[in-house]
Amino acid sequence: MIPAVAAQAHEYWLEAEEYQVQPREKLAVDLRNGQLFEGTRQAYIENRTTRYDAAFNGVIAPVEARMGDRPAYQAAAPDQDGLLVIAHEAAPSSLTYTEWEKFLTFANHKDFPNAAADHAAAGYSQEKFKETYTRHSKALIAVGEGTGSDMALGLQTELIALKNPYTDDLNGEMAVALTYQDAPRRDAQVEVYERNADSAVTVTKYRTDDVGIARFPVSAGMTYLVDAVVLRPSPVAGETPDSPVWETLWASLTFAVPE
Repeated sequence: MIPAVAAQAHEYWLEAEEYQVQPREKLAVDLRNGQLFEGTRQAYIENRTTRYDAAFNGVIAPVEARMGDRPAYQAAAPDQDGLLVIAHEAAPSSLTYTEWEKFLTFANHKDFPNAAADHAAAGYSQEKFKETYTRHSKALIAVGEGTGSDMALGLQTELIALKNPYTDDLNGEMAVALTYQDAPRRDAQVEVYERNADSAVTVTKYRTDDVGIARFPVSAGMTYLVDAVVLRPSPVAGETPDSPVWETLWASLTFAVPE
């Protein structure tokens, strides 16, 4: 366990108004972008979305959303008990680094110690360069008793809960698997944001083990955001002077632990 400094990058996640609802009860889930588990609500935009699914009792179906919906997910909960898993993948966006130090700060915060050396070895400019990024978000919501389990949905990078926070005896500990292109990410940094009922947030860094699993303590009455980032060279780096040179893929998972 490594205590985290204040976040240097913007996370993106799915946040439910309530993480425990009854069957057929109204359910609302926001897309949020921000820092330290606080952020602005994002509307559903079709051309900014590459995948938007809900998995329930083993059945995966596309989410029916309308352009501009805010919250981005608005529907009645299923009519039976189970664990609802909502997944959203955002289309690529880009940013431009105009200050080398900002890239170094990001790489350090997200645990990419070789990024500066790799950047120099590739001959990329430090003056002005682009990065593209994609977001791969999931939320776990209990419907009724909330029985069931999370599952791998094949996101480009994905956090998969190995325990059901609503029904399992957690014994004070949660476990998640981290994957990239369906393979375990070993020895990778995972950040856990813990928020209490007063909206106070603590952030702690952990690492996955040799099978890609991270374990961390959890407490009743808390809401959690788990975050992990992949940094890789852009597949179009060098094609033109304006081509992105880096690509990041962000995985997030949100859930609550009942009182």
